Amino acid sequence: MDRAEKREFVAAMKETLSGAGSVVVAHYAGLTVADMTALRADMRAAGGTVKVAKNRLVKLALEGTEAEHMSDLFAGPTLIAYAEDPVAAPKAASEYAKKNDKLVILGGAMGATNLDADGVKALASLPSLDELRGKIVGLVNAPAQRIAMVTKAPAGQVARVIGAYSSKEAA
Repeated sequence: MDRAEKREFVAAMKETLSGAGSVVVAHYAGLTVADMTALRADMRAAGGTVKVAKNRLVKLALEGTEAEHMSDLFAGPTLIAYAEDPVAAPKAASEYAKKNDKLVILGGAMGATNLDADGVKALASLPSLDELRGKIVGLVNAPAQRIAMVTKAPAGQVARVIGAYSSKEAA
């Protein structure tokens, strides 16, 4: 890579990292090419991306962004995983790390918030954005169902009382 390519890479990486909902940094020493391909496929399926880049270039890209605090994580063979959905990258990385112990999650960032390895795992345990939307729709819909039941119940009770009086008079 010559200087111009490095400048372009740093600019592109800065733009990518500033637009990401969350970023996960992990060591990948010992992963085979097949393992990395599987990790990339899992991340792509979750809506994220995995990149392996020179630590120095990533540190330069982090300068001036709100995720600059995670520069100290870049030592040794590291990769970065990121996605627009704040939960997607941590969830995919954590699930892959459970299957393959050679992927060691170091930490990451969610906006200006610094995350350690436990923070990434906690973020991975949260429901995704689509799951949260479904829960909100269910919560909004539940009161409407209850109102319909409450308004329907008195009419049913009146009908039962009239039916009881009519059967009592008939007897």
